[in-house]
Amino acid sequence: MVKNIDHESRRRAVLAATINMYIKEALPVASEDIARDFGVSSATIRNIFAELEDSGYITHPYTSGGRIPTNKGYRYYVDFLILQMQLLGAEKQRILNEYKKEACRLEDALEQTSEILCDITHYAGIVSLSDRQDRFYYKGISYILEQPEFRNIDRMRLMVRMLEEKHDLLGVINRDPGDKVRVYIGGELDCPGMEDCSLVVSAYSLKDRPLGRIAVLGPARMEYRHTIPALEYISEVLTGVLEGI
Repeated sequence: MVKNIDHESRRRAVLAATINMYIKEALPVASEDIARDFGVSSATIRNIFAELEDSGYITHPYTSGGRIPTNKGYRYYVDFLILQMQLLGAEKQRILNEYKKEACRLEDALEQTSEILCDITHYAGIVSLSDRQDRFYYKGISYILEQPEFRNIDRMRLMVRMLEEKHDLLGVINRDPGDKVRVYIGGELDCPGMEDCSLVVSAYSLKDRPLGRIAVLGPARMEYRHTIPALEYISEVLTGVLEGI
């Protein structure tokens, strides 16, 4: 029984390490790369890779190449494997400093927020007003187009069109009510052509009344450990800033 528990723990640890490495490098992960960190043989890691692949958490783009996470793998990672999600104090101060640049109107604060989101996360930052479907701010499309997943010209066009036409994207952003941060990965977006993307969404309020949503759009290979706490903190700060406008 203990052996099974240990093996399951190792499987989860290998999956987390594989996803972390792929997020960082954007290259298929070889068993040798993981074996060094775990102090086991490459054959042991290959066996675990095979189990994880059979379970649908990873796949391999080439017959003899390394592994990459699937969207199912990213979902498991977000729900169960991220152990530490917090912003550094310096990043929190940087966000606060940006908001100290006076915003006299609601619109100014929301546009400023879209800029802060993309500067902090290096993905596209989106801000919407729930009662004004035509009011939609976004910055950072260039950050997305720099990602390896979007170097294909057709994917570039699709991404730009999604942001400019905004209707489908707003449908996802406003899908689930509540203050809890939501993460939509790949097919969960229910937007054709967005299978390699992720969207992280949070809410902001004014006088305890939900006012709109802020979101970060990027590749499924997103740095969730940083993006999720950044979005949570920025939504809290924005809510405070709006109280003073």
